[in-house]
This record gives sequence, C-alpha cells and structure tokens, in this order.
Amino acid sequence: MDTEAQHTERDRSSHPADSEETSDGPGAEERSRFALVSRITDRLPGGRITLTVLVCLVFLFGLGAWVIQPFDIPSGSMEPGLRVGDRVLVNKLAYRFGSKPERGDVVVFDGTGYFGSADYVKRVVGVGGDRVVCCDREGRLEVNGRSVDESSFLYPGNSPSDVPFDVVVPTGTLFVLGDHRRDSSDSRDHLGSPGGGMIPLGAVIGRADWVIRPSADLRHLSRPGAYGRVPGAPGKADGAHG
Repeated sequence: MDTEAQHTERDRSSHPADSEETSDGPGAEERSRFALVSRITDRLPGGRITLTVLVCLVFLFGLGAWVIQPFDIPSGSMEPGLRVGDRVLVNKLAYRFGSKPERGDVVVFDGTGYFGSADYVKRVVGVGGDRVVCCDREGRLEVNGRSVDESSFLYPGNSPSDVPFDVVVPTGTLFVLGDHRRDSSDSRDHLGSPGGGMIPLGAVIGRADWVIRPSADLRHLSRPGAYGRVPGAPGKADGAHG
C-alpha cells in the first residue's frame, strides 16, 4: 500500500495537469468505460450483440438463483388449478426475510429425504403446531377444530381425503396436500416415512405466484380464503404460523 501511494504521488508531481484530468474529470471516466466496452466487443464474435446477450444471461441467472425461478408442472396432482405442462414462476424471496408459508399457499419444495429425490408442488394445509384432521362429520378437512371448505380449488368429485388422518404438525414443518387428492402423493402417504410426511421449512424453495404458460392462461395464484377463519394453533395467536 505504501509503495502504491508513493507511486501515485510521484505521478502527480510529474504530470499535474494529466493527473487532475484523469482523477477528477467525469468525462474521462465515461471515456474509459466506453473504451473498455469497445475493447471487449472487439474481441467477441458478434460484437455488441453478443455482449448484450451475455449480460442478459448473467442477469437472468442471478434472477433465477435469488429471486424467481420457473418450474414446469409434471403431473396432475394439483389439478384443476395447475395442469400438466403448465409453467409457474416461483417467488424465492417470499419466505426469505422472516415470512413463513401460510395455509393455502402453493409451494415448491425439495422432497429429498422426505418424498423423493425431486422437487414437488403442493398446497400448504397445516403449519407448525396445527392439528389437521380428516374428516369432520360433513366430510371436510378440519384444522385446529375449524372445518375448511376447499370446494373452490379441490378437484371436482374428489373428497378432501379417502384416507382418514389426525396429525399435529411439528414446529418448523408443513403438512401439504395436492388439490387432486386422488392423484396426489403428499403428506398423507408419507406419515410413516422419515419426517412423518412433514416438510421442513428449509426444504421450501419458494411460493408459486404466477402461471406463465400457456400464455393464454397467464394468471396470478392467490391464496384462497378458505383458511382465513382457521384459528392459530394452541398456544399461538390467531393467524400465527410455524
């Protein structure tokens, strides 16, 4: 550092005018940047077009790594809302800053060690501390003692579950189900597996927010109001989640 500082001082004494123009002139900085871009484009096949494409790719890579990521729907487990071949945009920041998944959210998660070595898309039905039961006297799902009307998103003709269950969701995990209950391998099917069919919050990649393909079906995936009246888990305030 000392040698470099001394070298700079000698340059200033030898060429004061040039030094002032180089260090203080904003126009010089712009010329320097343009010169750098020009040197790069001269060395790239295709010049500025290639450079523009590369910059866009880097931007998209960063966007996909930290902000949003597209996922293709491989099965009918989330019909009718999500069909085979649909492409969804997953918001990877939705749960990064203290927010946690809420009942009704459609999430994408890494099922390795819990469901299988793949990414899955399911709906959050229970969060940490919730007691999830199926079914009540009217054949509906019940969360923390409150029946949930899932008719707005459940696959036509499906019951909330053909398999009865009564579980308490451990803190820091999620109980998830597919909307097409008769065609979905979800938390119900893994109650005896490692983790008891629950998905750790750390395995959640993000929240599915938009359907972008097919383009004619572009739409936002909103959280249904069916879970809005579900009370918080025992020991938590209403609306709190794990």
